This record gives sequence, C-alpha cells and structure tokens, in this order.
Amino acid sequence: MISSDIEDLWASIRGLASAEGVRWLEESVEALAGDAGAIAAVFPAVGRKVGRVTLDSEADPNDLHTWRLDDAGRALLLAALGARVEGELEGLYRYGDADERRGVLRALPLLPVGDSAVPLVEDALRTNDLRLIAAALGPYAFQLLDDATLAQGVLKCVFLEVPISPLEGLDRRATPEMSRMLADYVHERVAAGRDVPAEVWRIIERFPPAEELDAIIAELNHPVDERRHAAERALAHSRVLRSRDANL
Repeated sequence: MISSDIEDLWASIRGLASAEGVRWLEESVEALAGDAGAIAAVFPAVGRKVGRVTLDSEADPNDLHTWRLDDAGRALLLAALGARVEGELEGLYRYGDADERRGVLRALPLLPVGDSAVPLVEDALRTNDLRLIAAALGPYAFQLLDDATLAQGVLKCVFLEVPISPLEGLDRRATPEMSRMLADYVHERVAAGRDVPAEVWRIIERFPPAEELDAIIAELNHPVDERRHAAERALAHSRVLRSRDANL
C-alpha cells in the first residue's frame, strides 16, 4: 500500500491507533509548528506511541510493500514541517533505525523536497535491508531516479527476492536496458539450475532482448538436466516465446 494523501493517512491513524496514540500524534504535530527541531525527539517514538499494525487489515504483515501505522505517523510528522522538512530529513534518516529510515523513505512523495532526497534513496538501495530497498523504490524514486540507478534497484529487488509487481511506475519507467539486465539475470539463474520469479517477464517482454532470450532458449538443449529443466520452467512464463513457438 502506498498512500499519497495526508487525509487518508490521518483517517488510518484515527481508525486504527488508540485514542492516546492519536492524541500524542496530534500534539506532536502541533509542537512542530513552533519548533521543527522537536521532530528529533518524537520521530523515534512513533511506533511505541501510535502502533505498528498494517494499515490494510487484510495485508500480510510480512509484505515488504505494506504500510504500517508507524510509517503513516512518521509521514504525517514530516509533512507537518512543510518547507522546513528539508533541513531535518537527512539527520532523521542518517541517525535513525531501520523503521525510522523506512518512514523517511515512504514519506518522500508527500514532501516538498524536490530532488534533494535522491541521495537518501540511493543510500537505501545500496543496503541489503529488504525493508529499506522496498521503501526506497516508491513513487519518489520512480519520478526522480535516473534510468541506470532505477534499473539497478529493480534488479537488486529481484536478486534479493523483493517482489517488483507492486512497484508503482515500473511499467512506465521500464527501458530496453532494464529488460536486458533482467533477461541476463534469468540466464544466470537458469545456468545455475535455479528458478526465477515469473513477474520478471512482465518487464523483460516490454523490450524483448534477442541475444539474452536466445541464450536462455539455448539452455533447453544443455546436457545438464538441472539447466534444461530450469530453462523450461523459466520460459513457461514467457508469452513472447510461447507466441513465437506457436508460429513456427
């Protein structure tokens, strides 16, 4: 779940948090009107004060893309700073724990920061923390990251088994190079006798890379059973290749 509406976030807080938690958040937002630096004290306490349940009651709590109450609370605190947020954002991210960093990353589409937070997104994508990587590839990243960095981020998601289908803007920002990189990764996995998530084909087939696809197809004739079988399983999800075979 990715929200870009302040009112929706407040509605979630008021519907799911305790009365005490709602009152604490409202008072914290009010305090920020007079002192932007006060956010350093309240930002780490959001999970304890407001809660950590998922905003969608039917969502899997382990879903890396699902927003929680503490994400919403931190986003509202940051949004309350308005134009002053840019001066606080880096410190909150740099010195925060994983939950606080995720809160910063998820709030970015709501904040008037222009491209100044791109280095924070790039930092998150360099980590191996699945929660940060998933949060980093939100609407802000798909609006402002360059093609090469975005493609590397998507590839890293696939490598670390972070689902890419929920990423908003993925189809819009797909490029031939992203398709080629994913197809090359599929070939690497097949050559190792390993499986790949079916969702990668959605992007590979936006700009089908002939050389990489031919290399995967060639694995169907490999003398090692594991590689042949891996190729069969991978190619079973390719609509392009199924269509090509049907026309032969």
